Amino acid sequence: IACVLSGLPESIIAAACARSGQRVLHVDSRNYYGGNWASFSFSGLLSWVKENQQKTDISDECEDWRKLILENEEVISLSKKDKTIQHVEDFCFGDQDSAENVEEAGALPKLPAFGASDADGVAQESEKECTPMENTLPEVESQEPEKATGTEPTSTVERNDPEITSENESSHSMPFSESTPETGSAPSESSAQGPKKITYAQIVREGRRFNIDLVSKLLYSRGLLIDLLIKSNVSRYAEFKNATRILAFREGKVEQVPCSRADVFNSRQLTMVEKRMLMKFLTFCLDYEQHPEEYQDYENSTFAQFLRTQKLTPSLQHFILHSIAMVSETDSSTLEGLQATKKFLQCLGRYGNTPFLFPLYGQGEIPQCFCRLCAVFGGIYCLRHSVQCLVVDKESGRCKAIVDHFGQRISANYFIVEDSYLSESICTNVCYRQISRAVLITDQSVLNTDTEQQVSILTVPPVDVGKPAVCVIELCSSTMTCMKETYLVHLTCPSTKTAREDLEPVVQKLFNLNAEKETENEELEKPKVLWAVYFNMRDSSGVEKMSYDGLPSNVYVCSGPDSALGNDCAVKQAETIFHEMFPTEEFCPPPPNPEDIIYDEDEIAPEESGFSNSPETKPESSTEENSSGGSTAVKKEDNEE
Repeated sequence: IACVLSGLPESIIAAACARSGQRVLHVDSRNYYGGNWASFSFSGLLSWVKENQQKTDISDECEDWRKLILENEEVISLSKKDKTIQHVEDFCFGDQDSAENVEEAGALPKLPAFGASDADGVAQESEKECTPMENTLPEVESQEPEKATGTEPTSTVERNDPEITSENESSHSMPFSESTPETGSAPSESSAQGPKKITYAQIVREGRRFNIDLVSKLLYSRGLLIDLLIKSNVSRYAEFKNATRILAFREGKVEQVPCSRADVFNSRQLTMVEKRMLMKFLTFCLDYEQHPEEYQDYENSTFAQFLRTQKLTPSLQHFILHSIAMVSETDSSTLEGLQATKKFLQCLGRYGNTPFLFPLYGQGEIPQCFCRLCAVFGGIYCLRHSVQCLVVDKESGRCKAIVDHFGQRISANYFIVEDSYLSESICTNVCYRQISRAVLITDQSVLNTDTEQQVSILTVPPVDVGKPAVCVIELCSSTMTCMKETYLVHLTCPSTKTAREDLEPVVQKLFNLNAEKETENEELEKPKVLWAVYFNMRDSSGVEKMSYDGLPSNVYVCSGPDSALGNDCAVKQAETIFHEMFPTEEFCPPPPNPEDIIYDEDEIAPEESGFSNSPETKPESSTEENSSGGSTAVKKEDNEE
């Protein structure tokens, strides 16, 4: 299997293939993992911004590769220029000159400043000051937690991976508490006096404490990605923090939305009558399929129109539409709204009072976790390794090999290519959507409470009819994505214009963009934006393989990130492609536990002496490496938890 680019779908496919015993080569022309799913330190993001603003063409490093093509073969050239990012604009709202000679703390000059690896160099230093959340995914079967070491494709600077502890899931109680050492404490002296003034120089100096995602997503607690992380045991490579609150923007104000039964009945913003109305409607949504008579007359109507027919006040309709179902007011049907509401409610209570989890150190950790699983089971990774072309046999029409930028010909049976690598000649019939993105660094939360450490999700409804709603995710420093006393805010919506045109009106509603002039009381209450970047990202999800002209049958195309809040699209795509290649294989089965591995007698002797000539066995350095023997059997006890 040859995978080109290390985005989330490609990384999942690579891990699944390696786990099923296939030989996998995973190459990426970039010098960081994740593609458009990556996370960056602040300096890394500045480099990424500069690179995408310049957009220089890359010339062939080696023209001799054309001599490798035989007479009965033809080539499909791949794109050498990434066109998935457009309209990149960044703004500093502080004194940029003050940071002219400031260096990033802990920076290693000889190493690249790209990718989630930038978080690695300061992880131990960060842990001294910011204790991360201990929220972890429960494993299917309880195991002794072990730290994984060995082959690690996730970083250029070493970091001790967060240890994953296993907890049994209970339908009646939360597996873990939402509180952290910082959560639930009294407001600090600084917050009582207002936010501290953060300078641009401080942001640059503390740049390695930022892990800024290119794509902003959350994990549904009962979504496909969480199920896959648990099933494959990849969850041991990451830690997660529960999203602590759901917010709504109504009548010019941000307010918290009650989600769980306890939240509803403890809410002071709802009357007793509204509480009963809301609980009755949410109970109906949980098993709406059993009561088709309630909604079948409105199947051709929008969900917003259906809500108006129910006994719900305007404020309840707003909460359900924008903060619970989180669907479009004009485009989403009644069934789509009911399905989204049911999914939201089913995810409540598994890990906390909201349906969502966020990975510590950013969304960019997730592709790297699957890359690591692939590497543990023998996958080979090459960054800064571009591919010139696909080599196709004229008679069979199948792809036989790729040729890299060194002029090397690499043969494989199957090829996984990310959409951005395909040239315009292949994509003539493809119509792409766009995503508008903005990332802000702010000095305080959009809704201040006694607790500073909040992970919030807010949906801002559109002002004009036909425009999309904007999803806002606000991250605090305990997510390990920003420095202390700052917040990282992600804004996302389907594009109608450039990202700045789509999102700046929402930014102006929620934040103060004028850091110097503070004359109006309303502006004083708003969080200040310290730095911002806007960009448009290509959304290639939903493009059928038949839309690509002249693509061989054994070449599979993965899409980049979509505009949805969850990751279901990437997981579905990865599983579909895997089963097209290997219909009889299980998708990402769990690796065996070390204590369950039974070695053949001829393997025991060399292992006891500390040496092994068997390519199937691995050094005794990690849980996963011990479990990767191809000739081993797994024994599980019936009474094993």
